[in-house]
Amino acid sequence: MTVATTVLSHRLRPLMAAICLSASLCIGTGLGLGTVLVTSAPAQARGPDGIADVAEKVIDAVVNISTSQNVEAKLGEGRGATPQLPPGSPFEEFFDDFFKNRRGGPGGPRGGDSQPHKTNSLGSGFIVDPSGIVVTNNHVIADADEINVILNDGSKIRAEIVGIDKKTDLAVLKFKPPKPLVAVKFGDSDKLRLGEWVIAIGNPFSLGGTVTAGIVSARNRDIATGPYDNFIQTDAAINRGNSGGPLFNLDGEVIGVNTLIISPTGGSIGIGFAVPSKIVAGVVDQLRQFGELRRGWLGVRIQQVTDEIAESLNIKPARGALIAGVDDKGPAKPAGIEPGDVVVKFDGKDIKDPKDLQRVVADTTVGKEVDVVVIRKGEEQNKRVTLGRLEDNDKPVQAAVKPSEPAEKLVTQKALGLDLANMSKDLRSRYKIKDSVKGVVITSVEGNSDAADKRLSAGEVIVEVAQEAVSNAADIKKRVDQLKKDGKKSVLLLVANSEGELRFVALALQ
Repeated sequence: MTVATTVLSHRLRPLMAAICLSASLCIGTGLGLGTVLVTSAPAQARGPDGIADVAEKVIDAVVNISTSQNVEAKLGEGRGATPQLPPGSPFEEFFDDFFKNRRGGPGGPRGGDSQPHKTNSLGSGFIVDPSGIVVTNNHVIADADEINVILNDGSKIRAEIVGIDKKTDLAVLKFKPPKPLVAVKFGDSDKLRLGEWVIAIGNPFSLGGTVTAGIVSARNRDIATGPYDNFIQTDAAINRGNSGGPLFNLDGEVIGVNTLIISPTGGSIGIGFAVPSKIVAGVVDQLRQFGELRRGWLGVRIQQVTDEIAESLNIKPARGALIAGVDDKGPAKPAGIEPGDVVVKFDGKDIKDPKDLQRVVADTTVGKEVDVVVIRKGEEQNKRVTLGRLEDNDKPVQAAVKPSEPAEKLVTQKALGLDLANMSKDLRSRYKIKDSVKGVVITSVEGNSDAADKRLSAGEVIVEVAQEAVSNAADIKKRVDQLKKDGKKSVLLLVANSEGELRFVALALQ
């Protein structure tokens, strides 16, 4: 069979379409611009023949997830919370639109309806154990009062939650199987190659058992939705309802869990993301074993090693995770890890950036003793650390506000585009700086300076200059002048905010 296409001007082509049923019958625009015959694409262009075999093999292990929730609605309320994305994230508008449109479900209450009602939602999942263990996304079942698993043959069975992990957006369910089940196993997502064929199966728009195929577009995608972002990007069609469904390789192994898409319309435009099976398998094991996640904890604050910071620390090339602060009660403290150290290897794994360290520490068994290689003052040192357990504690520490006292006369120095002043009671009160924070206070920042570009601001405190502690503004000026004479291109500052949280900033020496 051949396919006929209408040949249109490049200006008209995006606005018109032709639906061709055969070479001789074409329902088109009728503009009389002529037609050309295009033969069917070769098999290689359509994808590998193995897709049908894989789909047939695994389709019964893919399930639909149906949830319902009784809601006492108020204006603006709805099922589920919109993910909290960083300000300015390119996905902020999409998520906001998606979740607002999702509230109330298809045909459900909208806008100002304040009457109690039931909301329904549909997603996808897959069976990993014939005893009735199902993996899906947490956002598919979040806040649900009732969860049902719908098998490929239409059987509907009540399910309950085994455990959830919000940070990776994963959940494990269990149900009593009415008959023997087909289960799938995890593959090794670390072995995926760019361009490799993958298959997505799920429940898009409530159309269960839908198979789509595409390739691996990218790996290790960090799209700023969580601390452990490490997505597989694929152009296999993923739509609303595919969430929680499996992404297969051509061996029929699950190599990812389809979780989100980027789309201005809500439909697939070929940019979908899946949580890699390497992460999923570990999370599922812990949820099944403990009902919760037990992540490793190093007890440090980290930041990116920029080119300027790398030059200041004599690290070539720029790499690793810079230790900006060490928790006094954390595992890193007794191991001798200090602010200013750069972690380049953890438990035998190379650390290229802070995200690498976050992921590998979280995935390491609590209580395990590991080797940590750091660069300190240009030299590598090995530290031995016994990991603790990460506890979620997001409660902010409030700085005590003391009664105001008579203002003290400030004596300031100018350096690096900054006005600097010695610490005083007045400055502590004005900027609410904790008593434990020691150093020199920034009182103003020149608008066109490198310091402004690096987001230094009044009220922050310079603790160290070139890894040496400073206690007065004159010391900073002298130290900067000396570095200029020595031919240094930049200076590394250790800066604290009013709460005492530290970060390193490299400023150009002009």
